[in-house]
Amino acid sequence: MAHTETIPAKLTYKLVEEMDGLVKEGWYANRSELVRDAIRELIRKLKLQRLEAAIKEDIQWGLYGKDQ
Repeated sequence: MAHTETIPAKLTYKLVEEMDGLVKEGWYANRSELVRDAIRELIRKLKLQRLEAAIKEDIQWGLYGKDQ
């Protein structure tokens, strides 16, 4: 089993209510699963944004040179 760590977090009542709604609807087994999935998705999204920015920078450099 993978090592896990408990991380305390304060959430607004509205967020907890939304989370509980998703759990009740069956989208997630529990709050922890939802939070882990949300964090994984955020990390994936941020990595993709960084990669896209680097590719755009490389294209700009290739088209216009270093000084542009």
